[in-house]
Amino acid sequence: MHVGILTGGGDCPGLNAVIRALTLALTEAGDVRVSGIRQGFLGLLEDRVQPLDAARLRGLINEGGTVLGSHNRADPFAYFGAGGADCSARALDCLQRHGIEVLVAVGGDGTMTIAERFARLGVPVVGVPKTIDNDLMHNERSFGFDSAVAVVADALGRLGTTARSHGRVMVLETMGRHAGWIALEGGLAGGADAIVLPELGYDGQALAALCERRSREQGYALVCVAEGVKLAAAGESAGAGETVGQRLMQDLAPRLGPEAELRYTLLGHLQRGGAPTAFDRVLATRFGVQAAQLVLQRRHGQMVALQGDRCVAVSLADVAGASRLVPLDHELMQAARCLGVLANP
Repeated sequence: MHVGILTGGGDCPGLNAVIRALTLALTEAGDVRVSGIRQGFLGLLEDRVQPLDAARLRGLINEGGTVLGSHNRADPFAYFGAGGADCSARALDCLQRHGIEVLVAVGGDGTMTIAERFARLGVPVVGVPKTIDNDLMHNERSFGFDSAVAVVADALGRLGTTARSHGRVMVLETMGRHAGWIALEGGLAGGADAIVLPELGYDGQALAALCERRSREQGYALVCVAEGVKLAAAGESAGAGETVGQRLMQDLAPRLGPEAELRYTLLGHLQRGGAPTAFDRVLATRFGVQAAQLVLQRRHGQMVALQGDRCVAVSLADVAGASRLVPLDHELMQAARCLGVLANP
């Protein structure tokens, strides 16, 4: 059997651990060879396929990024390099030319949506969930998410010391797109005084009151806001060249008065980089091994998922085109309410 693997969308810690685990599990199983497709689906369109050496992959578990490279705009069904035209036939030709019998796609919702379209064209596909946003349907935890949360928690801890020294209100903006998972877990782990989530919306008056109360109690306040939050006044996300955190700070400043000192930090791609946490290394390894089992059992059209503490398989059709937001009754949401840190409970 010849298996091809690609990593699509944005990079994150744990991708190399998945590549390693999948390749080792397949080659250890018997007569299977594995090839890597470089730069995600772009590699299928531009014939960037290379054999994967299991021996070379053995030391990759603790390395961030992806040795295969990635691309977050190369949709073969609407390829930017051809003016948005459907170039999926070119990708199918590449698979056939290299004799790739099964395609393993590692990525987020965009990658899974593309993978599901290939599955409908008859390509044997297995999906592996990867996103720091943790927003894939039917999957409770994606590798890369824990590493991103650790970065947020560390940043809040560092901001807290300087906020305390100067008596400031510090605003930290996280990634997460339309979901608030990173801001919620990172804010709780880092001791944020106020957490602002897309799922709850924005209430400037409530946030200002919370910051004022915390400043009176401890002399400073830490605000953790997710990038997908829409400000109530404008009813939309930040415009071009302006981040949500910047707009939030501009809205908050007049509410707190001229004596308040506010500062803003955008973590950005720091949340994607660096080595994976131990949790993400183990989860990525579990996903890679489970994906290899799906390949060997010829259970195509499925994505590996974590539900409870078990790796299961879910249909790609049930994952494609959907996002998993933070449920309003989620235990972590309830914990944040009990701590009094939700700016719009």
